[in-house]
Amino acid sequence: MGVDYYNILKVNRNASDEDLKKAYRRLAMIWHPDKNANKLEAEAKFKQISEAYDVLSDPEKRRIYDLYGEEGLKSGQTPPPKRSSRHYGANQHRPDPNFRFNPRTPDDIFAEIFGESSNGGYNRGNGNNVGGSGVKRDGYFRSTTMNGGTRYGGGENSGDGAGGLRKAPPVENGLMCSFEELYMGATRKMKISRNVLDVHGKPQVFEEILSIDIKQGWKKGTKITFPEKGNEEPGIIPADLIFVIDEKPHPIYTRDGNDLIVKHEITLLESLTGKTIELTTLDDRSITIPITEIVRPGHELVVPNEGMPISKDPRKKGNLRIQIDVRYPKKLTEVQKHELRRVLGGSS
Repeated sequence: MGVDYYNILKVNRNASDEDLKKAYRRLAMIWHPDKNANKLEAEAKFKQISEAYDVLSDPEKRRIYDLYGEEGLKSGQTPPPKRSSRHYGANQHRPDPNFRFNPRTPDDIFAEIFGESSNGGYNRGNGNNVGGSGVKRDGYFRSTTMNGGTRYGGGENSGDGAGGLRKAPPVENGLMCSFEELYMGATRKMKISRNVLDVHGKPQVFEEILSIDIKQGWKKGTKITFPEKGNEEPGIIPADLIFVIDEKPHPIYTRDGNDLIVKHEITLLESLTGKTIELTTLDDRSITIPITEIVRPGHELVVPNEGMPISKDPRKKGNLRIQIDVRYPKKLTEVQKHELRRVLGGSS
């Protein structure tokens, strides 16, 4: 039969018009060239998806394709169908001798399914609709937190998949990030290898680089989802590839939500007479915090707006909390004891 259009759209052979539209919408949003760094691969995939939908959504094209395959559809050479042909028996009428395969362009199909957009094409930028369809998109992937925070998707929720196909379970990988990356934001490049089916349904090893934009203030457990970047298998919707943020231990700071905590030890004399603490921040600034009051063990100094950025509004930050521990001398001489009694009000 040549190209398997059903496999390209990941639908079964009894797929309804609604199944086809749902499959096309999902795949078109994933493989549109404007949404992929690898333009050549995306354009080839997008063209395959568009051609498959064009054929299967047109009753006459689909009937000829089911009977005679891709070659018969495109060449117009239609030998008598086999007795076992699906859907249409040998007694079905022959195609119109004047029929000519005339495919629609990918842009025409995209506009038909999603509606004409105001700029005549695929809407770029954050928060725009795809082709005016009302399906919100703001970037190739979004993030979600494990504790039920804002959820970001990679397109429509496929459920059991178009046409009843099963979707492979998501594949999760940890992504260790330094405190500096989570404080200032960073971009990480991840190289992945996966099986991708060619137009004939044969698996090919495909390597690509995924770009992950680490946002300021992201916490441990934040998830970054790349829709359907798992291995492709016939009849199965590929798994989503998910990276889960984890935090590398820091030699100075620990984290409590949006607050940064640092432990600092001072001497007994410093706890009574004062001290200036000097720290280097995660963005390599030097700050000084004076201790001017008498402090006891377990005392905590709070420096506002020197903690981690708040991911929803990175202009705001949590607090820096300095937890003070007082180091007592192991022993005192009689002279030292005498002087302490004198200074602190004891009898001489």
